Amino acid sequence: MASEFKKKLFWRAVVAEFLAMILFVFISIGMLRAIMYIIAQCVGAIVATAILSGITSSLPTNSLGRNDLAPGVNSGQGLGIEIIGTLQLVLCVLATTDRRRRDLGGSAPLAIGLSVALGHLLAIDYTGCGINPARSFGSAVITHNFSNHWIFWVGPFIGGALAVLIYDFILAPRSSDLTDRVKVWTSGQVEEYDLDGDDINSRVEMKPK
Repeated sequence: MASEFKKKLFWRAVVAEFLAMILFVFISIGMLRAIMYIIAQCVGAIVATAILSGITSSLPTNSLGRNDLAPGVNSGQGLGIEIIGTLQLVLCVLATTDRRRRDLGGSAPLAIGLSVALGHLLAIDYTGCGINPARSFGSAVITHNFSNHWIFWVGPFIGGALAVLIYDFILAPRSSDLTDRVKVWTSGQVEEYDLDGDDINSRVEMKPK
């Protein structure tokens, strides 16, 4: 198995799958909106971390919440932890905010907050719990320390993309075909992807089999 990691074909396949999942996520909300979300969050994270740095400048060894691997945790383990932490969070967000569902009850913000707490309980001792590339980026920029920083982009991207695939194709499949998904990518929300719509006929219910 170790020999597989040394083959170019293996890494080419990994990169291809990674890019394909990222493309799928972008198709789900539209390319322009996805890019603007990324830019806005990264800028916001940098500004917030700069403000925090000014407020807490007198504190010794202040890392400003920068994510890094704990001693004894290698990059593969850290990547896996970030993937799992992000996957469960994004899956929770998708399931609790899907307007097509008829069986939603309780508080979506509370459910998402508990999911964030679960992610921290899982990951904080090992990676500092990134699960949000923008937040990790802000701290890395202000501290000028990008050690192992790629993990906190690649892990959440893979975890988020896997969550979309699991939800969109297994837990609550959509009826639209590839053409409709491409329309979302190029021109924004259409039909069942319209987050502002309220089509009762298109709603689904998640039931155990």
